[in-house]
Amino acid sequence: MPRPEASPEILPLRVEGLSLTLGGKPILRDVSFELEAGPCSVILGPNGCGKSMLLRVCHGLLAPTELLAPTEGRVRWCGPGAGEAERGQAMVLQRPVLLRRRVAANLEYPLRLRGLAPNERRDRVAVVLERASLEALAERPARALSVGEQQRVAVARAWAVEPEVLWLDEPASALDPGATRALEETIRRIRASGTKVVMTTHDLGQARRLADEVLFLHRGRVLEKTAAETFFEEPQSEEGRAFLKGELLT
Repeated sequence: MPRPEASPEILPLRVEGLSLTLGGKPILRDVSFELEAGPCSVILGPNGCGKSMLLRVCHGLLAPTELLAPTEGRVRWCGPGAGEAERGQAMVLQRPVLLRRRVAANLEYPLRLRGLAPNERRDRVAVVLERASLEALAERPARALSVGEQQRVAVARAWAVEPEVLWLDEPASALDPGATRALEETIRRIRASGTKVVMTTHDLGQARRLADEVLFLHRGRVLEKTAAETFFEEPQSEEGRAFLKGELLT
């Protein structure tokens, strides 16, 4: 299910000097990087380093407000379709909420919101169910599924809108090995379809399997942004080397 060629591109995304303080505590500190189309970007770092907050700010789920002040820097889409960035991206939270409907109806819902005709919604849902290996669950109540199945439905629902960028926040954090493998295969297919995947994970094995590039965060700062192979074989920062060894970072 390739993205429509007519859709204007919103990438690259440039984050410039982003600093964020919440409740008097610095969350992000002078963060700058650029995300381009193509590679699966995995954000790594110890708990509390700011991974999830960075994902939410980049997606636009959290905009600078008084609750998040003071905020400095900016996040901007630089592609020709930047004016419609909201429609060019989708996000799946760590604990997504599914509708009290069938699996197929969950996938159809965002397509209806975007104004697709009934026949186009039906065709696209059928394609996504097949690509995500969810055909056998299409008529099942979404909220009656296992945790792993629900997460795959949430990811498939996001994929159904054919985003240029898909943000995933710890998508496999509560899954068993079998469910994790199934979800990772779906993520690989999404990546192969042309969608840019940006995800956080605490699982180094998962990062090694999925990442093309790594952004390593520590205490709210991006210490490294490099090819995944380079990071896992020869990280440039002392903190990165300690993280890969499983040492407790302070």
